Amino acid sequence: MGKLHVFDMDGTLLDGSACVHISQHMGVLDRVNIIEEAWGRGEVGHVEFYELCLPLWSGIAEVDVEAVFENAPWIDNIPQVFADIADRGEYSAVITLSPMFFAERLRRWGVTTAHGAVVTGGVQPDPASVLTPKSKVEITHALAANYGLQMSDCICYGDSASDIPLFRTLRNSVAINASKQIMELTAAHYTGRNLWDAYMLGRALAA
Repeated sequence: MGKLHVFDMDGTLLDGSACVHISQHMGVLDRVNIIEEAWGRGEVGHVEFYELCLPLWSGIAEVDVEAVFENAPWIDNIPQVFADIADRGEYSAVITLSPMFFAERLRRWGVTTAHGAVVTGGVQPDPASVLTPKSKVEITHALAANYGLQMSDCICYGDSASDIPLFRTLRNSVAINASKQIMELTAAHYTGRNLWDAYMLGRALAA
């Protein structure tokens, strides 16, 4: 039977967040850190976060995004995990609240689909194109249906508050370097920098 492996990106596959790494590259990290902290306290919503950040990324080009992606502190063995999933005839997805223009580059490492906020530096966001934690559940439902799978065939991997709705929805979940909130919800947990080991926990859950 097929499986769908759903990965968070920020804090799970990537140390820190894509938005922070982009902002550091663009020289606006101090200003974006203030926005991130307000978002973390619930004082700034998901759409407002991008309304505040995107003007600071005005002028960002493909070469900038590429540089950030290539130099980002990724966890080890991401391509190997995506390759193993594909070799087994299964599916993988990365669903993140961070920009799609960053997350889509994970396709080159073999992820089946990548999903993120469809935003552009310097352009005000369309609220419908900004993802929320609830979006992770909706996208997973849609992908599972498209692949002819049940939600019980899905395994999720995440680390923080944005993953809570999905962890509450799926029976099979693996916390990776996770917050206490997630640790209390998960079926298995992993601490370290080897995605393969966390993935093996997910496979054991779904066996």
